[in-house]
Amino acid sequence: MIDIHTHILPGIDDGAANEEQALQMARAAVADGIHTLIATPHHYNGKYTNPGAMVRERVQALNALLQANGVDVQVLPGQEVRLNRELLDELQSGVTIGLHDTTYVLLELPSSDVPSYTEEMLHELLLMGRIPIIAHPERNAVLASDTEQLSRLIEAGALAQLTSHSINGVYGRKLQKLCFTWCKQGLIQFVSSDAHNVEHRAFHLRQAYEAVREQCGSDMTDYLMGNAERLVAGELVRVRTAAVASGRKWWKLWG
Repeated sequence: MIDIHTHILPGIDDGAANEEQALQMARAAVADGIHTLIATPHHYNGKYTNPGAMVRERVQALNALLQANGVDVQVLPGQEVRLNRELLDELQSGVTIGLHDTTYVLLELPSSDVPSYTEEMLHELLLMGRIPIIAHPERNAVLASDTEQLSRLIEAGALAQLTSHSINGVYGRKLQKLCFTWCKQGLIQFVSSDAHNVEHRAFHLRQAYEAVREQCGSDMTDYLMGNAERLVAGELVRVRTAAVASGRKWWKLWG
């Protein structure tokens, strides 16, 4: 499996505190069946600033550490970027980077609201040739209470990523049910761990995919897992939306 959202880089945000914890996380990833993960430290969230060049250096150092310790997992560079008005300039300057230096950018919204300029920013990102991925929309109070708002963001060109803990019911049955509903509605394109440590915010990605398979079918699980592969390969991830025609549900691709 590929995990596109993790906080494994040591000592730069609220993820792994040091190299030993990073090694513990990497070993846990391997045990969970993950062979590739993207390091996505928080950036521009009001507490942490992790410029792209520094992230790449830390990723290179971590991969050397993993190789020296015989841990068979590959780490790729990325960021979890808080949506901000300087985002376009930061992308042009290289301070903000895409996941694995692709066109995909992992965006974090505030937990309690959706900024008024969000759709405008999504439009500008797409004009730049960037594809925004909204991190854990189920943990945004506005989106979780109004699916139509998430639908509008997807229609505007964004993609969305659920967190394994939400799917696994760690944050409650109501949020878990919402995750499955969104998958069935075609509003979700990725599942990732958002792992911060090996205790209360571990990977459990395999468990999440198994839960999606049970609730939404193998086709959906294959689609989600395949999208992580497409992202790392720099390929286009297409959106699947549930539509109704002649009284029955069908899938269409767009974007």
